[in-house]
Amino acid sequence: MNRQQLQAYCRRLRASEERDLGEPSNILVYSVGGRNFAWFKTSEPERWRFSLKVSSERFVELTDMPGVKPARYMARFRWITIVKVEEFPPAYLRELVDWSYRHALLALSRRRRQALGLE
Repeated sequence: MNRQQLQAYCRRLRASEERDLGEPSNILVYSVGGRNFAWFKTSEPERWRFSLKVSSERFVELTDMPGVKPARYMARFRWITIVKVEEFPPAYLRELVDWSYRHALLALSRRRRQALGLE
């Protein structure tokens, strides 16, 4: 799976929003109901590195893998960064994105989920 395919996958998730935060952040954020579930860095030297939230168990497992590291400033919240998306197994990547999306979705109030048509 390449970067464009992963971006399209994140966009296809129900009620997901894509925002480009531009300068000085230089981050392309994917969120649901205002809760972030993934992002791409859009500036050098980390251009197109992909970050998302994972479970505690997966955080330990993934940060031991080559090409995966704790996300800068967000590792304490169990966010990881995948350095080269195209080298990561596509099915596993979709599974991680789905988990992060569901986690963000469940953090919303029931009323907010209903307003978004997700419940």
